[in-house]
Amino acid sequence: MKLGAIDIGSNAIRLQVTNVLETPDGPFFKKLEYVRFPMRLGKDVFDTGKISEGQKEKFLQLMHAFKILIDLYELTDYMGCATSAMREAENGAQIIKLVKDTYDLNIDIIDGEEEAQMINNAILSYLDERTYLHIDVGGGSTELNVYKEGRKIQSASFKIGSVRRLSMTDAPATWKEMEDWVRSNFLLRKERPIAVGTGGNINKFFELAKLKSGRIMSLNRLLAIQKLIREMPFEQRLLELQLNPDRADVIIPASEIYVSVMKWAGSHSILVPSVGLKDGMMKMLYERNTQ
Repeated sequence: MKLGAIDIGSNAIRLQVTNVLETPDGPFFKKLEYVRFPMRLGKDVFDTGKISEGQKEKFLQLMHAFKILIDLYELTDYMGCATSAMREAENGAQIIKLVKDTYDLNIDIIDGEEEAQMINNAILSYLDERTYLHIDVGGGSTELNVYKEGRKIQSASFKIGSVRRLSMTDAPATWKEMEDWVRSNFLLRKERPIAVGTGGNINKFFELAKLKSGRIMSLNRLLAIQKLIREMPFEQRLLELQLNPDRADVIIPASEIYVSVMKWAGSHSILVPSVGLKDGMMKMLYERNTQ
């Protein structure tokens, strides 16, 4: 079985093609193709409320390329999801319809709750009975989920993200709302959760920490890497840390969100399972085609 996932975010757009192998221990997901294109739709949307004509044309070309790959791989099934930038753009639904009419490519604009649920499906196997605070930071939104005894008990979505923060379009009132939500769930109850981080930027922090897979990164280690990167000029981030240009400028704004949420919750460590929306989409596709 070959499956495909298109993740249309605020800072980048991704296509992953996966071959699912059946084993005695369950399905094994083997990545066949992964394309990440640095298209910052959020810059247009968070500044002007819509996707510009120039970005629209580039987006259509990219969707055409993705459609060609999907057809060449002869996928069993695929799914396309667009998140905060596309759902907030006043011309977002129109562009998605144009993609369908022109290339017969199906893309759904999903809300924060649907986005969080798909990512939750991907991280559940990494959690035990302890209390966790899942922090997923995208370009345009941050999804927070509380897990206790292996099940989700609280969730919320906030219009705070790395691209918004970089362009200074994140509202102080929204930050206060997020802080109050976190504190009410943890500090007022005198609980200290383990944080769980998803998103490309926290994955890069974990990589730079040089920890083995499955290890937990301390808040102090996260702060040390944050300080190191913050003090580096942009070009040095590209050369020494091998960051892509569209990662090098948002990685500090994104880290500020993770650090703030962890401090508000009293979390001293963060688990980084290196999964995200596309992994949740793959799991959903697999279940859809095996039931």
